[in-house]
Amino acid sequence: MHNVATLTRRGFIKAAGLACGYAVLGVNLTKEAVAAAMEFVGLRQRSVYNADANIYKLRKSQDNPTVMSLYAKDGFLPEGPCGHKSHHLLHTHYFDRSAKVQALKDKGFELKR
Repeated sequence: MHNVATLTRRGFIKAAGLACGYAVLGVNLTKEAVAAAMEFVGLRQRSVYNADANIYKLRKSQDNPTVMSLYAKDGFLPEGPCGHKSHHLLHTHYFDRSAKVQALKDKGFELKR
């Protein structure tokens, strides 16, 4: 005859009980992990706000004496942060190099990221 294993009622109840137990355990572990992560986030926020309030004297870049001297009338960028020279120095331009990269790959070069 057939040697097919059939699932009895007792076997089904046992398997369902194990599945429910693992599901409850998984939910509890997930709750604990989320709670630990949120506690870490709270500690990190408090430490950052504490450092801002008590450690760093300059909290705004426009109050920084170095930045102020940089944009002063006799400074390096007298036109200000939106001037031509600062725009030229602080902005980059995009050049499509995908064809050259593909040519190197075709020659057998391996590019690392």
